[in-house]
Amino acid sequence: MTMTHNESDRMSIVRKINMNGYDYPLPDGRIARFPLQVRDQSRLLLYRNGEVSESLFNKLPDLLPEKSLIVFNNTRVIQARLLFLKETGAQIEIFCLEPETPGDYALNFQSRGQCRWNCLAGNAKRWTNILTRTLIINDVQVVLTAKRLQTYGQTYNVEFQWDNPDFSFAEILEAAGVLPIPPYLHRKTEKSDLQTYQTIYSRIKGSVAAPTAGLHFTPEVLKELDSKGLMREELTLHVGAGTFKPVQTETIGDHEMHAEYLSVNRSAIATLVDFTGRITAVGTTSVRTLESLYYMGATLAANPKATPDELVVRQWTPYGDGLPQISTKEALLHVLEYLDRNKLEKLTASTQIMIVPGYRFHIVNNLITNFHQPKSTLLLLVSAFVNGDWKKIYNYALNCNFRFLSYGDSSLLFGS
Repeated sequence: MTMTHNESDRMSIVRKINMNGYDYPLPDGRIARFPLQVRDQSRLLLYRNGEVSESLFNKLPDLLPEKSLIVFNNTRVIQARLLFLKETGAQIEIFCLEPETPGDYALNFQSRGQCRWNCLAGNAKRWTNILTRTLIINDVQVVLTAKRLQTYGQTYNVEFQWDNPDFSFAEILEAAGVLPIPPYLHRKTEKSDLQTYQTIYSRIKGSVAAPTAGLHFTPEVLKELDSKGLMREELTLHVGAGTFKPVQTETIGDHEMHAEYLSVNRSAIATLVDFTGRITAVGTTSVRTLESLYYMGATLAANPKATPDELVVRQWTPYGDGLPQISTKEALLHVLEYLDRNKLEKLTASTQIMIVPGYRFHIVNNLITNFHQPKSTLLLLVSAFVNGDWKKIYNYALNCNFRFLSYGDSSLLFGS
């Protein structure tokens, strides 16, 4: 598709965004190393109509508008770090990023005896032959091997094999893997992280990082949301390691956004079509998934026969791909028609969407999110959502001793 002159200008402006404008001093002592003992006792910063105030997270049900739909990301963090010790004493760490064969997450976790993943590797120079590790699962000895195949830049295609097909790859990871907590915590994974670094509603395995805004929810908060008649929906976006990748380029235009797998049930999309209240996204991952639905619908409006590969939302799609300017409802209806035409009950695709200042939100009205790293794509998303007013929010949080990053406090941002 051909970009218009206005789209070309918009793309040029967006790509020139300088990351130095999204830096702020984050003292090491302000990074929460561990979560609070009671999840919903975390502090909640409120941003509405340009004003900042605060509350507690357990007050959330009283703070949302009466006619609200809250959208959660139900992904579950996998124990993605596999450690192998060579006879020489060298340790090789394999970090499973995304499945390659089978390519579907659920099918890969069900694999028996063999599967392939795209991975990162620590100490890769020492990895010269097949790695071997002996596991004990339910009192049964299992030998796991890892063979490095093709290399793609910084990632490796790795074939895992194990000698007992009674066990699935999901069980192999449970037995051998380590939960990958964020590197900026500067500590090893502890037993408590197996519970605290998962949302209470996580169900679909596949993430290598938690959708951390959801870590504040408790059964009591969910029950109170329900008692007030507020609607809830779930979607899945498997968070990739790229979420921790800092923007190392001077301008955002030179940064490559990571792609992530998403899945949304037809019933959830149908709910979005008919809903007329305010939609609150829990976390930036939910925002990226919901907003990607719009561009998939716009793609289908332009090309009803679009293939799954053509539905992938590229990082610059929102800023000038020549897609038709249609309403949100029209876009979502096109997605429903696509699903019905192909007899599908869920939409599965991937998104590389980059949400930065200059982005026009189509679906999300409110955002629940933690406080993000300086010069990060997540901070750019927050800035886009609050029309550039992010410094007021972050200055308040810093001056009032809020806790930052994954295990830190949260914010509820009301969009315009």
